[in-house]
Amino acid sequence: MKLFESGKIGKMALKNRIVMDALNIQLATPMEDSALTQRAIDFYVARAKGGVGLIKTTFMRPNRKLEFSIGEPVINSERCVSWLNDLAEAVHDYGAKVCVQISPGLGRIPVPKPNLPHGGLVGPSPLPSFRDPNGQMPAIGLGRYPVKGEKYVLTRELTTVEIEQLVRDIEFSARICLLADIDAIEVHGHQGYLLDEFVTSLWNKRTDKYGGDLDGRLRLAMEIVEAIKRGAGQDFPVLFKYPLTHYFEGGREIAEGLEIAKRLEAAGVDGLTITGGCYETYNRTQPPTTQPRGCWVDLCEMTKRVVRIPILASGKLGYPDMAEQVLQAGKADFISLCRYLLADPEWPNKVKEERAEDIVPCVGCHEGCIARVRKYRHISCAVNPAAGEERELVVRPADRKKSVLVVGGGPAGLEAARVSALRGHKVMLWETQDRLGGNLIPAAVPDFKYDYKLLLDYLNTQIRKLGITVELEKEGSLESIRDFNPDVVFIATGAAHAVPEIEGIVEGIKSGRVMTAVDLLLGRKDPGKSVVVMGAGLIGCETALYLAKKGRKVMIAGGRRLAHDMVWGNALDLVKQLDDHKVRILMNHRIVKITETGALSANQHFDAESIVLAVGMNPLQKIPVEMLEGKIPEIYAIGDCLSPRHVMQAIWEGYRTARLV
Repeated sequence: MKLFESGKIGKMALKNRIVMDALNIQLATPMEDSALTQRAIDFYVARAKGGVGLIKTTFMRPNRKLEFSIGEPVINSERCVSWLNDLAEAVHDYGAKVCVQISPGLGRIPVPKPNLPHGGLVGPSPLPSFRDPNGQMPAIGLGRYPVKGEKYVLTRELTTVEIEQLVRDIEFSARICLLADIDAIEVHGHQGYLLDEFVTSLWNKRTDKYGGDLDGRLRLAMEIVEAIKRGAGQDFPVLFKYPLTHYFEGGREIAEGLEIAKRLEAAGVDGLTITGGCYETYNRTQPPTTQPRGCWVDLCEMTKRVVRIPILASGKLGYPDMAEQVLQAGKADFISLCRYLLADPEWPNKVKEERAEDIVPCVGCHEGCIARVRKYRHISCAVNPAAGEERELVVRPADRKKSVLVVGGGPAGLEAARVSALRGHKVMLWETQDRLGGNLIPAAVPDFKYDYKLLLDYLNTQIRKLGITVELEKEGSLESIRDFNPDVVFIATGAAHAVPEIEGIVEGIKSGRVMTAVDLLLGRKDPGKSVVVMGAGLIGCETALYLAKKGRKVMIAGGRRLAHDMVWGNALDLVKQLDDHKVRILMNHRIVKITETGALSANQHFDAESIVLAVGMNPLQKIPVEMLEGKIPEIYAIGDCLSPRHVMQAIWEGYRTARLV
């Protein structure tokens, strides 16, 4: 496979074409001279051991002088050589190289700090903070915040003196990286942060040498590249990451993005990581579940046509066949994976060993990565709870082998069974339905939930490979559990759709005009041509999009907030697709009655052939844990039977509990 051919970026030789892209991991020590913690080094070592050729670090700063930050690593003194070298040596042991990502700053994007002038934010020009006065992202569906009056915090414009000092600081950081045996540096010009703001005319309104035409707007980027080469040497590899286009009017267009690529190559950049989008189009810059696979490949291919330096392709490329095809077709030179290596550090090794069915798939939910980091927690992963805690949460063989019974074959039960078997226990799994998966089965039905289908397949494959005994259509009860008499019982009986108590709903269910989202997705009921979806959360919005893509006329009737239980960028993309498919959305419309021809809110009737219920789930804990106490040595309730939530909570509870039994 071309994925495993050696390659070069500048004079840096790599053992294969697989790169771990940079992401904010929140694993630095909380001090002025922030360093990577041992936990961070363990995190990167796990990916090096997993087979990647190059690891890009979390973004690091050259100083803390200009803007407020939340503890990212800083390379600003000789003391940094020690911890950077610890990282380099640990990663080099496994044949991988290390690229430090340097960020000049975050610009208008961070949460403004009310106790600091300008909220602690700086920019090329006075720019409105991306967030509202309370620090919140724009409301879904409203687009950008308007700039009105003094309500929004404006960034402080950096002075020429400050910019020149920033460049000198980056030169010093590069010298430190060289001393620490770091192999390359990537300049962070991505996603609408500070350097991207300097390069983009929409945000850069300067009239000095750092503004004006493209030459002026690119000056800071060019000076940074030159500074790195001065600090680390002319042969030291420098990569540059930036969006070829911002995907919205007023932002960068593709033609200018291609011109930037040519100028960066002429300036001595050794490789380009091509992305797309910014915070205005966050659903494109952090591609969620609903974005297509390989969503930036076309941008990479365009760039490759105009430069000769290597192109690193990123954007939902964690599918081995697709990644290989991109390389074989010459659309890029390297495959840069981010959250796929968060979900499974062993992705390269498994592909090389032709074990793709064993890859833990990223589902694009962003709940374990982006959502956690936004709350100032260390990075993790919805489907890999050990991410960021590789040493602490490793699955080890049990001291004493036990008999384990798992009641319920949804994601929590499947993960508990998988981890219990890995620890060496004898595991029995009971499931009331005729197949394993629980509510993951209907969740994986829409074509835009393809990654959840991969997760479902992965869990089923592991259950089979580990030799776990499975009994389908087996109803767990207090009596049957006592008769089985295991050492450990996991109650993972999941949840079922809530049915609101409103007039006409019983008759509607009996007639088949009212159905749950699960019944609809599993094909048990025909919704007809026109549908009202009750509920505007994740289940309601995804079900509405599924119906709309099948040509149904769909309306969502919900409460105060659309897609309220989703990560912001994921919600943004889903709502945009609902709009593209002409789904009618009525918030603050509570359905009070089901009629023979549709549904009635407080003051309006909606004609529809069917009503789909998506107003939440109720736990199905049919087996009270307290009734087993004293009868079974260890009893644990996990997943939705405790409280209906998302896949992440189910996987985490199954994993973290089972690793200790």
